[in-house]
Amino acid sequence: MSHRTHAAAGLGAVLALAAGLSGCAGSTPAASTSATASAPADGSAPVVDGVAQVKVTLTGGEDGDKCTADFGSAPAGPVTFTVENVSSTAITEVEIQSELKILGEKENLAPGLPPSPFTITMNGGQYTLYCLGATPQTQPFTVTGEAAAAPTGSTATLLNQGTKDYGTWVGTQADGLKAAVADLKAAVDSGDVAKAQAAYLAARPFYEKIESDVEGFVMPGFKVDDNKGNLDYLIDMRASNLDEKVGWSGFHAVERDLWKAGKISDGTKKYAADLDTNVGKLVDVVKTLEFKPEDLANGAAALLEEVQSGKITGEEEAFSHTDLVDFHSNMEGARQAFAYLQPGLEKIDPDLMNQVVTQFGNVDDALAELRDKTAPGGYLPWTAANREKHRKELSQAVLALQQPMQKIAEKVATAK
Repeated sequence: MSHRTHAAAGLGAVLALAAGLSGCAGSTPAASTSATASAPADGSAPVVDGVAQVKVTLTGGEDGDKCTADFGSAPAGPVTFTVENVSSTAITEVEIQSELKILGEKENLAPGLPPSPFTITMNGGQYTLYCLGATPQTQPFTVTGEAAAAPTGSTATLLNQGTKDYGTWVGTQADGLKAAVADLKAAVDSGDVAKAQAAYLAARPFYEKIESDVEGFVMPGFKVDDNKGNLDYLIDMRASNLDEKVGWSGFHAVERDLWKAGKISDGTKKYAADLDTNVGKLVDVVKTLEFKPEDLANGAAALLEEVQSGKITGEEEAFSHTDLVDFHSNMEGARQAFAYLQPGLEKIDPDLMNQVVTQFGNVDDALAELRDKTAPGGYLPWTAANREKHRKELSQAVLALQQPMQKIAEKVATAK
């Protein structure tokens, strides 16, 4: 947990969410049968009512789980990716990436669910379709037509724009957290343990991606050192930092009941209800946040520290042993913070930028080796035996990323 503390009262105006940012995945429904369609001459995805349509199908089999797009290219403009998991138990997430930045995504893709779309506006260029747990996990996707203009302006201008766009992304994750925790509460209230466990695993990534941004908020009327008013404690406390005066609370209180006790009690329902309330308070505060470039760099570094101190050690998910799911989400949060700084950092120190990109790839490779489609969350359960076997390699990969990442904050804070 971070030592940074924020006062929830008196923060600035609510951060405006830029509706047009391509990084915001939408929920545009599939086009109706009466829509007007056209097929581009170059064989790329057909355009229906001005929106290119790409179907992504997930399947499982003896030769591995496959992520298949019916078209490998689309014309520039709005593109809807409709994802359907037919039979894959390994693929849990589909993303469209530009370099390290996630432009749109769908998560929690269980087999048999209805097709689920997201729409993003794409300029001409090369992108990556990333399917977590697939063989292979990445494949190229080409957008034809007009390419985006190269970023212009001073380094400071590029960095400041990145912080605004990052703030928008944080807002979308906070909204996702609020909705996912509401689903968790409903699942707990239903009394169905298996359903509640699945909802728990679906909710955790939203918090872990933005953990370094939301830690330490203290509600009005409470002292800084009083955990009764510390939203991070109330939402994400764990056994290792239990405050006996406050007691169990939040995600890990629910986790303890679902996995250790294996049942849902009235106490579990109270924990889930309180979690829902406190997440609502947190989201209200998150939307008042404004960032500086160094905040993004420090936040990314803090998430890597969190991986080393809480996830690799097995401290975080002590009952479900799904720490590697949190690991992946912390890494995604760090990657996003870095990606929004990348255009400015490329002007400041391209060698450092390339070092960070390379090391992110190495961590991804190390974590991919621990995928297990039969396990909750899609990764090996992080038991003592598995930690003993794999901890050193993971820790070394993260350390190699931490070293160049720690140099970024000073560079972006002084950029002109």
